[in-house]
Amino acid sequence: MNDRTATNSTEGAEGHHHHDHGQDHPHGHSGDQGHSHGHDHLPGHDHAHTHHKGLKGWLFELFVPHTHDAADSVDDALEASEQGIRALKISLFMLLGTTVLQFLVVLVSGSVALLADTIHNFSDALTAVPLWIAFILGRRAATRRYTYGFGRAEDLAGLFIVAVVALSAVLAAWQSVDRLFHPQALQNLGWVMGAGLIGFAGNEAVAVYRIRIGRRIGSAALVADGVHARMDGFTSLAVVLGAGGVMLGFPLADPIVGLLISAAIIILLWGTVGSIGRRLMDGIEPELLDRARSTLEGTPGVVDVRRVQLRWAGHRLQGAATIGVDDETSLLLAEQTMHEAGHRLRHALPKLDEMTLTPVPASTGPVTA
Repeated sequence: MNDRTATNSTEGAEGHHHHDHGQDHPHGHSGDQGHSHGHDHLPGHDHAHTHHKGLKGWLFELFVPHTHDAADSVDDALEASEQGIRALKISLFMLLGTTVLQFLVVLVSGSVALLADTIHNFSDALTAVPLWIAFILGRRAATRRYTYGFGRAEDLAGLFIVAVVALSAVLAAWQSVDRLFHPQALQNLGWVMGAGLIGFAGNEAVAVYRIRIGRRIGSAALVADGVHARMDGFTSLAVVLGAGGVMLGFPLADPIVGLLISAAIIILLWGTVGSIGRRLMDGIEPELLDRARSTLEGTPGVVDVRRVQLRWAGHRLQGAATIGVDDETSLLLAEQTMHEAGHRLRHALPKLDEMTLTPVPASTGPVTA
C-alpha cells in the first residue's frame, strides 16, 4: 500500500499533535484492502446524493454525474493515480482515431456539423494531456513551498477542460453561423451519417470509461472529461440528424444542427462548472462529512465532536477535526482514542489522505459544528 493517509493522533487532551501515517496499524486485518469489514453500514455510507426523478433526473445523471461513488472506492493514492492515467491513455488513442476518421469525411463532404463534431473530438483528446500531467504531479511529495502536495493540479486541469469545451462550442457556433449565410452543398451524405454514428459510439465508450474511473478514484476532473466526451458523442448523433435533414430536402438543417449543438454544450457545461468550482472552493459532499462525524462519534472514548472539516485535493481527501474527550482522560488513553478514531476514519473514507485530530477536554465548551 502507498496510502499516505496521515492521521494526526495526539499526546493527550491538551491539543498536542503526533503524525501517524497509517502504516503501523496491523489490527489483524489480513487482506482487507477493500475495507469491507464492519464498515459497510456506517451512517451516510450508502449513496446519499440528491437524486432527481423522471426525464430531468435521467438527463442530470447523464451530463452531471456524481463524482463520488462509495461503492467503488480506491483507497491507495498511487493506485488511484495509475488508474486515472491508464484511463486517459486508452481514451486518448480512441478519440484520436475517431477524430482522424471524421476529419477525412469532412474533407470529402463539406459538412459543417461534422466539422464542429470533429473539432469537439479533437479538443476532447487534447484535454487528456493536461489532466495526465496533473495526475503525475499529484503523485509528487509535498515540498516546503507546496506543503499540502500537488493534488490541486488536478482541479486546475478540470478548469482547463471546462475552458476548452466552452471555446470549442463557440468555434462550432461561429462555423455554423457562417454556413447559414454562406450555404454550401453537402456531398457523400451517407459517409457523413456513418462518421457521425462512429463518432457517437467512440465518444460514448470513452465517456463511460472515464466517468466510471473518475467516480472510482474520486476525480472531478476525470468525470468532467468524461462528460465532455459524452457531449461530443451527442454532437456526433446530431450530425446524423443534420445530414438526414439535408437528404430530405432541407439544406439548412446542417448549420442549424451545428448551432443547436453549440447551445446545448454551453448549457450542459454549467453542471460541470459547478462540480469543478466546488472543488476549487473546498466544497465537500455533505454525506462525506456526515460519515466522518458519525465514525468519530462512534469511537470509544470520544465524548463529542466539536468540528469536522474535509476538502478534496484532486482525488484525495484532507481534513481536520476537534474531538471532546473526558476531562480525566490520561495522556496514553487520549493517544489511543485518537489512534482508533483515525483507524476507523480510514475505513469509512477510503480516499482519505490526511486527517488532523485534536482532542480537547469535554468541559471546555459545547459542540459547535
